[in-house]
Amino acid sequence: MKEPNRPLAFLDARVLDPAAGFDARTDVLIDKGRVAAVGPGLGLALAPEFERVACNGLCLAPGLVDMRVQLRDPGEEHKETIATASAAAAAGGVTSMVALPNTAPVIDDVAAVEFIARRAREEKKTKVYCYGALTKALAGKELVEMGLLAESGALGFTDGLVAVADARVMQRALSYASALGLLVIQHPEESRLAENGAMNSGSLSTRLGLAGIARAAEVMMIERDLHLVAMTGARYHVAHLSTAAAVEAVRAAKARGLKVTCDTAPPYFALTEAAIGEYRTFAKLSPPLRGEDDRRAVAAAVADGTIDCLASDHAPHDQESKRVPFAQAATGMIGLETLLPLSLDLHRQGAPLLDILRRLTVAPADLLGLPQGRLSRGAPADLVLFDPNRQWRVEPARLRSKSKNTIFEGATMTGQVLRTVVDGRTVFAA
Repeated sequence: MKEPNRPLAFLDARVLDPAAGFDARTDVLIDKGRVAAVGPGLGLALAPEFERVACNGLCLAPGLVDMRVQLRDPGEEHKETIATASAAAAAGGVTSMVALPNTAPVIDDVAAVEFIARRAREEKKTKVYCYGALTKALAGKELVEMGLLAESGALGFTDGLVAVADARVMQRALSYASALGLLVIQHPEESRLAENGAMNSGSLSTRLGLAGIARAAEVMMIERDLHLVAMTGARYHVAHLSTAAAVEAVRAAKARGLKVTCDTAPPYFALTEAAIGEYRTFAKLSPPLRGEDDRRAVAAAVADGTIDCLASDHAPHDQESKRVPFAQAATGMIGLETLLPLSLDLHRQGAPLLDILRRLTVAPADLLGLPQGRLSRGAPADLVLFDPNRQWRVEPARLRSKSKNTIFEGATMTGQVLRTVVDGRTVFAA
């Protein structure tokens, strides 16, 4: 029989708990999968069964809760599996991740939700949850049985990378979700306006001879949906904001008291469309990378709290999907292992560290109704120990994701995960 995991004592750590506004050097004890105690001097009378981890002032925080991940499992296991995604997540300090429903088959029935839960239990690494599709087969026409899927474990409902284009369908979805207290997540893009677009519309797309996607496509879809949210009273979440206009629309909706939240991903505050260079397909994303003004607006919205959550937008692709002409390339790049260091860049630019960690931990956990994201006594022992100042180089061959499609290849990251713990079990150690 396998020996059970020893209880852990993290000694002299800089403990960061955004949920409690706590930031101090102290000790944390982990036992039986839970946070057993937080306070100074806990190591002085420690029982011998505890494994001691001398932190020497390194940062100890709740494990990251990544609310937007594409797993490719089932259906496209040559790009990613739950096992490889879990390994990448653990290396990135992500202890819980939520999968989009755009698998094959689509997560639009109870069996598909239960499949994800069963596979996650078998892996026993990162906690894996999923969203249910909003419409059957992501076709934007017929609603799924949202109540049944929610009872089976779906944390919210979205058509993934496809916006629900039909306003009547979206109205019905929001009405149904409102009655059941469920969360609807929208990919904000007016599909006809963005049709066949390959990158942000502007002078660069003209120079490269590529069809552009207008910035207005994002805010137009959001503004349409906000009218429906006002009509229905539903909980509505906007995924991966990328434009200044969209930020302003969400900010105004919050000021009106609508139940609106939003997230963004590191590429939208770390990069601009200039990263495309000479047709670099790893920089082809959905929504596309925008200009410098939009990048600054997104970064500012993270700092001031308009943007509630940060997610990796992890989208693994094999070489055959990316080593093609730019217009034909698949959209998206991997992001689980670079989520934390890229987010920490916002702290180095002036945002309080607790605020950045809040958007990575307790904010998405609370939004999705999960108990994770905090270090209070009795909370799940999901933690990440990291050095915010240690640098490392992004080498695709060393990344745990099965796919290697990252625009950050060769870049130097600042902030390295040293240990990741899930329910008291060490799932990654550098």
